[in-house]
Amino acid sequence: MSIEPERPRPSRRSEPRAIRGASEQVAVEIQHYIQAEGLGPGAFLGREEDLATEFGVSRPTLREALRLLASGNLIRASKGPGGGIFVARTAEEGMSRSLSDAITMMLETGAITLDELLDVRFLLEVPLAGLAAYQPDEKTVERLREVVERGENAPPDDLETHAANDLEIHRTLAAAAGNRMVQALTDWIFEVLQPRLVELLQSAVIHSAVREQHQALLTAVEKGDPARAERAMKDHLLYLQDVLTMVRVKSEGGAPAAAEASDGAS
Repeated sequence: MSIEPERPRPSRRSEPRAIRGASEQVAVEIQHYIQAEGLGPGAFLGREEDLATEFGVSRPTLREALRLLASGNLIRASKGPGGGIFVARTAEEGMSRSLSDAITMMLETGAITLDELLDVRFLLEVPLAGLAAYQPDEKTVERLREVVERGENAPPDDLETHAANDLEIHRTLAAAAGNRMVQALTDWIFEVLQPRLVELLQSAVIHSAVREQHQALLTAVEKGDPARAERAMKDHLLYLQDVLTMVRVKSEGGAPAAAEASDGAS
């Protein structure tokens, strides 16, 4: 009886190697392998010593390549039994996480302000709302309806639901673009900016006004009216900007803001 020889394992190396630092090139080759194989978070890449052999580099060079990937939130390493190198995030998820981390640090150190981040939000979210309305798909419309209805039924003092609804509407409109790069570039809004705005503004926002703004966005998307959707998103963001200004004036001892009405301010 003949025994079939073991089939060789496909190489994960990209040939030929470009002229660049060895560790950078290995990092690129590992990324190419992850993408080519469609590996997702949690997928096992191998042990450090095995990867060094497979890529034909020294352990220090491989460690530097892994450090580069880890700094981009793409891989993670674990020790002990069952340990090794694992995929942490896809490329777009890694970019999103890195961007959020960088913006968080800039905000905490004063290198950037909330006002600057709000300005960027106008540049990103206004055209995204128009894009969502350009050729609206039923899934997007249905999701927006669910969120708007939930907001209308929530009590004025249910701050958690109102904050979650606002977040979900913005995420849904961003996702409607169907572009992973767009989502990667906008996730910082929901991970960094939105929680800070909720913390600052939740006691001053009139939720009935926000519900009307959400309804206007839904109506524009339902009707497939991009210009109307852009206006509705701009009005919503301008309202948040005005409330932020009001909160600052009050905290500095200015006149109480008229926005603190009794119909749902929380």
